[in-house]
Amino acid sequence: MAFSSAFRGILGGRLMPSSIFQSQFASLRFCSTLTTSKLFISGLSRYTSDEGLKNAFEQFGKLVEAKVITDRATGRSKGFGFVTYETIEEAQKAREGMNAKFLDGWVIFVDPAKPKEVRPPPQPESDSTSFGIRSNKTIGWSG
Repeated sequence: MAFSSAFRGILGGRLMPSSIFQSQFASLRFCSTLTTSKLFISGLSRYTSDEGLKNAFEQFGKLVEAKVITDRATGRSKGFGFVTYETIEEAQKAREGMNAKFLDGWVIFVDPAKPKEVRPPPQPESDSTSFGIRSNKTIGWSG
């Protein structure tokens, strides 16, 4: 009900979209407390660069790193990045100041970064009956 009235308000010109994003989405994603000075930034535009991310977040404190994650093959942004501050307090200010705000025309979300999960290396498939020839195990014609 509230969503439909807010949507009608946008169409009617009574409400600004940014106020709806701030009230509806920011409150949903702002539940956890920070335990690290590294922030995960999602919803980035394809055109946001490392420098653009740094410029947007440096007003909240001393940045250690601002990195947009890119695809290895194409070099294009994957739509997320990381920002690291010197202190947790600066990261908290940045989270409060930039969560659900517009950056390069897109709404970004700022969350605490989770530690990188260690993945085991892929194990090669070994079949003791295989002699280097692989066959499809389905039975019947699939033409």
